[in-house]
Amino acid sequence: MSALTRITVEAVVNAPVEKAWACYNGPEHVMQWNQASPDWHCPASSIDLRPGGKFSSTMAAKDGSFSFDFRGIYDEVDTHKKIAYTMGDGRKADVLFQDNGNSTAITIHFEPETQNSLELQQEGWQAILDSFKLYTEKV
Repeated sequence: MSALTRITVEAVVNAPVEKAWACYNGPEHVMQWNQASPDWHCPASSIDLRPGGKFSSTMAAKDGSFSFDFRGIYDEVDTHKKIAYTMGDGRKADVLFQDNGNSTAITIHFEPETQNSLELQQEGWQAILDSFKLYTEKV
């Protein structure tokens, strides 16, 4: 797989960019939306949102059968516009926030890992982004 391969997921959240940003980056919020399916949850999250700051979210099956920590370091933080980070395994990702007044378009570009198909990775990240959208529009 080429190092230039990147996967993109997108959603339009019916919330102003300030609210979308806060829900995306607040650990108390992340723990509410950071799962790809209802049988998973995010029991822990820590975020130091600044260049060089670290983040970590624990993703766990609700039945206790499996869990992992999604970790990384922020490379760039442009408030209400962009977050760039390097995941624990060295892959890169960018999260772009486009302010559309009462809605916010969020686009995530990420480098895939090699264990799962590109389609499965795109579906998983899209499901998490969709969960974020639903949560943010409710709170």
